[in-house]
Amino acid sequence: MYRKNLISWVLLFLLILSGCGGGSASPHESSAVSATVSILPQRYFVERIGGEHVAVTVMVQPGESPATYEPEPAQLVALSSSDLYFSIGVPFEHVWLEKIATANEELLLVDTAEGIERRPISRDKAETSGENLDPHIWLSPALVKVQARNICRALVQLDPEHEAEYQANLTAFLADIEVLQAEIRETLQASTGEKFMVFHPSWGYFADEFGLQQLPIESGGQEPSAQELTAIISTAKAAGIRVIFAQPEFSTRAAEMIAREIGGEVQLISPLALDWPANMRQAAEALEESSRR
Repeated sequence: MYRKNLISWVLLFLLILSGCGGGSASPHESSAVSATVSILPQRYFVERIGGEHVAVTVMVQPGESPATYEPEPAQLVALSSSDLYFSIGVPFEHVWLEKIATANEELLLVDTAEGIERRPISRDKAETSGENLDPHIWLSPALVKVQARNICRALVQLDPEHEAEYQANLTAFLADIEVLQAEIRETLQASTGEKFMVFHPSWGYFADEFGLQQLPIESGGQEPSAQELTAIISTAKAAGIRVIFAQPEFSTRAAEMIAREIGGEVQLISPLALDWPANMRQAAEALEESSRR
């Protein structure tokens, strides 16, 4: 939920931008392309492809959640001089991107999710409307390949002078993702079909790619009711689950309650780490270890 002062923030944003020198400054005065991304993993992707030719700013900072995030005024002002915004479909973008685009007409908005079919995020698989679709597409290496190509295409469009370098960096990044996929498959080869339980349903795309089954506790942004909690505990016991995965950006209360009931434990894994390859390997290892308990 966004705070009640949303309109005040927007008006402040537009007011500040209207007094920022308007159209006199060129967006390309700096030698580097100025790119803004929503979350930290995107920074890794853009820097891998853009290299020294791109300067990346991140909106959602460590410890914050894109589900509840609201931009700071200073961040909004900084966007007035950004060349590119790489969106990914996280919740705060639904509120802010249109306002950002209106206030900075020279900003190139790039949907890195273009070409990706998103899955439902709710436990109710029938809920497939826009905001009920899973935004966590950066947690599937296969889908990151699609995002990487979209990023490269946008950089080439804006900065064709360095096309050869962007394309070379893209090729190297895609090759590294192939290696990462092979490592994760090897780690999880004995865990195919295993169920794992998470508080916030972040790992659905990861599970789809590597043959696992994600069981979410939260649904539709809401903690489970007492009746739902009873059913979730029964499901965890039936599946032999001993580890409940949670992330530090959310409350762990419900996860800890379930862990107590099943005689298990809560383990924290953030889907928002900057070091994306290391985080993916850590997640795979944690899931493999949990399947052996």
